[in-house]
Amino acid sequence: MMERISGAEAMMRSLEHEGVEVLFGYPGGAIIPTYDALYDHKETLNHILVRHEQGAIHAAQGYARVSGKVGCAIVTSGPGAMNTISGIADAMVDSTPMVVICGQVGAAMLGTDAFQEVDVIGVTQPISKWAFQIRRSEDIAWAVSRAFYIARSGRPGPVVLDFTKNAQTGLVDFEPQKVNFIRSYKPAPVPEDSVIEKAARLINNSVKPFVLVGQGVELGNAQEELREFLEKAQLPAARTLLGLSALPSDHPLNMGMLGMHGNLGPNMMTNQCDLLIAIGMRFDDRVTGNLNTYAKQAKIIHFDIDPSEINKNVRVNLAVVGDCKQTLPAVTRLLDKTTHQAWIDGFKPYAEKEDNKVIHPAIYPTEGPLLMGEVVRKVSEATEHKAILVTDVGQNQMFACRYFKYSQNRSIVTSGGCGTMGFGLPAAMGATFGAPDRTVCMFCGDGGLQMTIQELGTIMEQQAPVKIILLNNDYLGNVRQWQYMFYNKRYSFTPMVNPDFELIARGYRIPCRTVVERADLEGAIQEMLSTEGPFLLQCAVKAEDDVLPMIPPGSNIDEMLLEVK
Repeated sequence: MMERISGAEAMMRSLEHEGVEVLFGYPGGAIIPTYDALYDHKETLNHILVRHEQGAIHAAQGYARVSGKVGCAIVTSGPGAMNTISGIADAMVDSTPMVVICGQVGAAMLGTDAFQEVDVIGVTQPISKWAFQIRRSEDIAWAVSRAFYIARSGRPGPVVLDFTKNAQTGLVDFEPQKVNFIRSYKPAPVPEDSVIEKAARLINNSVKPFVLVGQGVELGNAQEELREFLEKAQLPAARTLLGLSALPSDHPLNMGMLGMHGNLGPNMMTNQCDLLIAIGMRFDDRVTGNLNTYAKQAKIIHFDIDPSEINKNVRVNLAVVGDCKQTLPAVTRLLDKTTHQAWIDGFKPYAEKEDNKVIHPAIYPTEGPLLMGEVVRKVSEATEHKAILVTDVGQNQMFACRYFKYSQNRSIVTSGGCGTMGFGLPAAMGATFGAPDRTVCMFCGDGGLQMTIQELGTIMEQQAPVKIILLNNDYLGNVRQWQYMFYNKRYSFTPMVNPDFELIARGYRIPCRTVVERADLEGAIQEMLSTEGPFLLQCAVKAEDDVLPMIPPGSNIDEMLLEVK
């Protein structure tokens, strides 16, 4: 016989049935019944009280990205729900699996402009995989199971459940459900054998093949399948920003990072290859530059699970639509064992040029103020390149992603498509819950840190072991760089007058240290890494340090600048 319980209790049991272990949230009036039910589930559902709803959503993203599980956030109605919007949009474009539960006024009051009523469904439908309003207690089990199925299946993404108060308080005969099929929804299409065979033929006949590795490889847990694919035919590869840890940094076939601030060789060789093989990436404008000149000489194969990405930005010769954990091995079996050594050697002159003009000066300076690149590389080396990198957005993000090294999968958490400042601190906090056995290093600038600085309170309460590296240049650095390069050095509202960050950290009882001199850097990093729990390391870096190389906006990808004049 089914047990008759409240809708709020049904929500808790449904979350447990889906395997949820951690919730990030903030209570409020319209979600109080659910929080009351949560009181009796504290042993199974670890609720992390954030200090702002934006912190909840970004923490859920960080948790999901490193764990491979669905992140979960719970907030109240109106302003509580609206404070999650940036994170929902961020998760949508970066394909992060999340379920966001928002309180809502009772169904009888919908449309009356009741206190803290906002049309959450209308707002979130364009920026989520699915948004559904639960108006009846009877729909809870079905809606929760469907939400998690949609969030984690196919191309992952965020799902929003708008939970009316009457549905929370009403009684229901509860029985958990398990949704694993939705009519007309095909999360992982299966390509025809002829498509697989044609892909293999194109690769086998190629003289200068080049593979672009995106986050889809990580999302599909296809890292080993990727390595087997690359190694059998000796295919050189480069990674997108979100795909950086899909292939170890020291893999001999890893040619570097793609994009506006990527490595010189991969960008130059994109316009020289005869076959471009894109895997789990979406041809973002930061990767392609000017589409009119992008890889026009090459045939293009696009492996992707989402049919809507095919031919969206770049016209391709062959689409292999499906889960790359299945499609890559299918193609690999048909590949010839070969080598492309002459083609691979063609990357080396570009790598040497970039190393001499950009990389070596950025990470091995001998005089002057601290540089962002050297701080990043020192931290990476001190963790033996095994840490999870979390970044905020801006110059700190680009320097960190360029100079951090990756030896393990799911080792990068950054806001790619939306570029959401304030992402880093709460995302890093969430990552410590998603991968509690790993070191989490979060790089941020003085601007981004202050956007969600209140989450230091959550970190303090939870003793979340986030290693915060603040690259402080007293500027909104990325905008300043563009103003320097393209707006005649007119620094319009980019200089920052900053607080005493060390004093703030001490106010939150978080150990901290400030480094100004190069001689003190290594010792400070060791102190940070050896301190249990959180730590703030503030590095006073060069005020006008520029991220290079750089493809100027609107330019061709082979028009990279190695210096700023």
